[in-house]
Amino acid sequence: MGARFAVGIDLGTTNSVLAYAPLEAASADVSTQVEVLPIPQLVAPGVVESRPLLPSFVYLAGDHDRGLPGYDLPWATGRDYVVGEWARKQAADAASRTVAAAKSWLTHSRVDRHKPILPWNAPDDVGKISPIEASRRYLEHLVAAWRHAFPDAPFAEQSIVLTVPASFDAAARELTREAALAAGFPESFILLEEPQAAVYAWLADVGDDWRKRLGVGDSLLVCDIGGGTTDFTLIEVAGEQGSLSLQRAAVGNHTLVGGDNMDLALAHHAAALFEQKGTKLDAWQSVGLWHACRLAKETLLSVGGPDAHPVAVLGRGSRLIGGTVTTELARDDVMQLLVDGFFPPCAADAKPRKQRASGFRELGLPYESDTAVTHHLASFLSGNGIIGPTAAPPGDAGPKPLHVLFNGGVLKAETLRYRVLDVLESWCGGARTPKALEGNADLDCAVARGAAFYARSKHIGGIRIRGGAARSYYVGIESAGLAIPGAPRPLRAVCVVPFGMEEGTEIDVPSDEIGLVVGEPAEFRFFSSAVRKSDRPGDVVDRWSEDELVETDTLATELTAGEESDDGYVPVRFLAKLTELGVFELWCVATNSTQRWKLEFSVRDAT
Repeated sequence: MGARFAVGIDLGTTNSVLAYAPLEAASADVSTQVEVLPIPQLVAPGVVESRPLLPSFVYLAGDHDRGLPGYDLPWATGRDYVVGEWARKQAADAASRTVAAAKSWLTHSRVDRHKPILPWNAPDDVGKISPIEASRRYLEHLVAAWRHAFPDAPFAEQSIVLTVPASFDAAARELTREAALAAGFPESFILLEEPQAAVYAWLADVGDDWRKRLGVGDSLLVCDIGGGTTDFTLIEVAGEQGSLSLQRAAVGNHTLVGGDNMDLALAHHAAALFEQKGTKLDAWQSVGLWHACRLAKETLLSVGGPDAHPVAVLGRGSRLIGGTVTTELARDDVMQLLVDGFFPPCAADAKPRKQRASGFRELGLPYESDTAVTHHLASFLSGNGIIGPTAAPPGDAGPKPLHVLFNGGVLKAETLRYRVLDVLESWCGGARTPKALEGNADLDCAVARGAAFYARSKHIGGIRIRGGAARSYYVGIESAGLAIPGAPRPLRAVCVVPFGMEEGTEIDVPSDEIGLVVGEPAEFRFFSSAVRKSDRPGDVVDRWSEDELVETDTLATELTAGEESDDGYVPVRFLAKLTELGVFELWCVATNSTQRWKLEFSVRDAT
């Protein structure tokens, strides 16, 4: 029957959203055609309501409540888990059985993301699930909601776009793709970076008027702060044959600073208030308090929010009245803690501070040691020549205006947006005062709406952001030479995917013949860089800092040996592909036969 709708899905760390637009009708007012699908979900035992947001939480039932009819949905009965609003509420009351931040775990290469590890550090009697499985359940719920709302428009036949952070590397994108396919997505679905989706949502809202707001040479900073991550993307406005075009110029590193960190900061503040009252919280009460502070933060930072908000956790012991302990968070205290703690004023040459590493570290999520978002922003902008000594000087030939597009639930708080603009102005000077782009009023749903707009544009035409690979990729080549006891041979990094390589293209990587190990298990080390934008395929990097090249998941496999193999080696050259999904494939093409091998990401083996 073919696609009838363009569907955009935001698989968020804190909330997930589905938006859609019809493909048949073409209207000048695109924004009115992109709608957010209300998602039926449990909000209490036996109570199903439709909400625009599906909280990205899974509550895993215990023996005492497994299989209760109160867990039933219009399309499923007899489940032993809950997804959505009620699961989010359970995070405060039953933290040891609630999975949160599964999306952030998809990027953590030091754990096996296919193994049941969540909730992290939960007791042994909890039946854990993997980050992949949690992501699948969120997406599966959205797919089921679509089928419930549009039974005559099969989900797999629609034009589907799923968003990922711009900082997701190839392995995290592949894991997201795996979860989506398991949830019922078609093979043809497309991955789109979240900051780009936010820009598409703005384009949908302003229509052709965007050309009056942006000019050739302007820079657009997308500042996206969600529940688990902070993403920065730079988009430049160019002129092509008399018309304007948008080109993604840079993306930041994957930065695990976001609303979760702010909730934890509030939880520490609240724990101190409890202690002043003589109540010392245990480990799981503290986790429950963390989740309870999420609601307090959202309430207190909202426009017209109250002056104070209570937070409560389940008590321990028979002397506690009603089984809970309660304290109050004051709006002014929360503002000071979050604004000054996470967005402090700083110099344009500020860098994220690194704490001295302990000899032992728990294998939890690798959260940033420096939670100052402004430090990370200064490093990103100076590294890309927007501010600092490498920026063009003011004047006729100087830098054009810097525009800012805010996205992410954290930045719904007007106070936080103003602080970011104030800090940017202190860096840029009066000649280049940054201006916030009006639009994207609903920051919770902008990414999903932008993804639906992008999917629609691919069908009927419209403005497109030229992007390509968000980072360069390199393969590690072990140098030949005499072996030294206890010392590994030097490693060189060969660029195989350049920054900006377009999706759906392939490159023959120029290089000397390289010996490929066959007939025995071998590991292939890969690296990526968001800052080395001038490297071309075949360029060799002999030395690098940890800020330049970051090692990504190891590719491991045992490649079948052919008759032409010599002592377990085959001379090969590289063919690099970037699929339409933005997934990286590396082919090793034999120079002495017709054999070819494709290396797959071995994300099943933790390093």
